[in-house]
Amino acid sequence: MLIELFEMTVRFVEQTGYLGVLIMMTLESTFIPLPSELVMPQAGYLAATGKMNIWIAILMATIGSVLGALINYGLAYWLGRPFFLKYGKYVLCPPHKFAKMETFFLRHGEVGTFTGRLILGVRHFISFPAGLAHMNLTRFCLYTGVGAGLWAAVLAWIGYFAGKNQALLHTYYREAALSLCVFCVLVLAVYTFFHRRRQARLALAGTAAEPGPSSAAKL
Repeated sequence: MLIELFEMTVRFVEQTGYLGVLIMMTLESTFIPLPSELVMPQAGYLAATGKMNIWIAILMATIGSVLGALINYGLAYWLGRPFFLKYGKYVLCPPHKFAKMETFFLRHGEVGTFTGRLILGVRHFISFPAGLAHMNLTRFCLYTGVGAGLWAAVLAWIGYFAGKNQALLHTYYREAALSLCVFCVLVLAVYTFFHRRRQARLALAGTAAEPGPSSAAKL
């Protein structure tokens, strides 16, 4: 059944070409449950057979992911937090999941947009808290594009090397998902370390700039 599903999606990607990759990855990046695993490994396989260019496929996937993320961003920006808390369950984002996404974004800031694109169960919804926070749109597109592009590239190269071998696809995917999780933890750890050092320096500079008792008396 998995082989039949793979071949069916391969045929679809082959028939629709780069436009199909763009459209499907746009949908995948919204709240619509269309796994990127049904798009990019197939594009990678077609690239291995000479029917697609893997770099153009990755580019189209990245653009599509950013477009889909902008849809989520725009919905959150205009509809607001009360809407998602009330109606989120109807778009596969129930309150408890939304709360986790919001906490993740608020805790890790802009870097959370990048790492969130690499984490299963997070990548589809991380744009919502970014929209609610009115994150700078240029930075949002940049961090989203880098994270989404990296994820699309990983899946495409998995398909390129594994082909139709479902066991090998599963093995590569599992190893890639684990490696990206470790990578995200390291990125967040480094970001947190330097962010705290910067905050400490700013606090120290602010303290040094405050007038002491003698200075206050002279004033």
